[in-house]
Amino acid sequence: MEQDFLLSLLAIIGIDLVLGADNAVVIAMACRNLPVHQRNKAIILGTMLAIIFRVFITLVAVYLLGIPFLQLIGGVFLLYIAFHLITGKEDQTNNIKSHRSLWKAIQTIVIADLLMGFDNVIAVAGAAHGHTMLVAIGLLISIPIIIWGSKMVLTLMTKFPMLIYVGGGLLALTAGKMMAQENQLYFLYISHPLLAQSLPYLTTAFILLGGMLYQQLIRDQRSE
Repeated sequence: MEQDFLLSLLAIIGIDLVLGADNAVVIAMACRNLPVHQRNKAIILGTMLAIIFRVFITLVAVYLLGIPFLQLIGGVFLLYIAFHLITGKEDQTNNIKSHRSLWKAIQTIVIADLLMGFDNVIAVAGAAHGHTMLVAIGLLISIPIIIWGSKMVLTLMTKFPMLIYVGGGLLALTAGKMMAQENQLYFLYISHPLLAQSLPYLTTAFILLGGMLYQQLIRDQRSE
């Protein structure tokens, strides 16, 4: 019994680490415009809250999977977050008081994590085999690694700003995959399999192109 518990725990930790790379990107992008002294607060608080919500959602995953168009709605909202993170401006952040910026970053981390965590939720719920304690322990163990990963990504984005587009593209790709897995549109994807296969790439191209055009528009307006 103990051996099965440990094996399941190791499986859950592995799932969290493998599927947690996108979380690091979300956290880093949400915190990049914060003052340096607030970044650690946003990373730690945002990650902790996201983990707490994810534990809860994992426990009710069976019921969530029955909600019609959940994947589609989540994918569309994640596209909005990806575009917002790509086009976020430092001057916009400076117009907001520090404490509001901090909580706005934390809010973005939590919402994006919940939207992107469906694959994680399903995998963890399956690996736990009904053991609630396993879900909580596995996710708690993964917290330090997710925090460390987000700090590393944030450092890279600070040095190489173009990586922001890479992060936004990853979010858009995830959103497209979520939308392509919507059960309510299964009939459409069966009739047009190419649509389901290409949707993640279409959403990625759409967000990246839209973000670049928006940035160019802002630059043109400032130069006038």
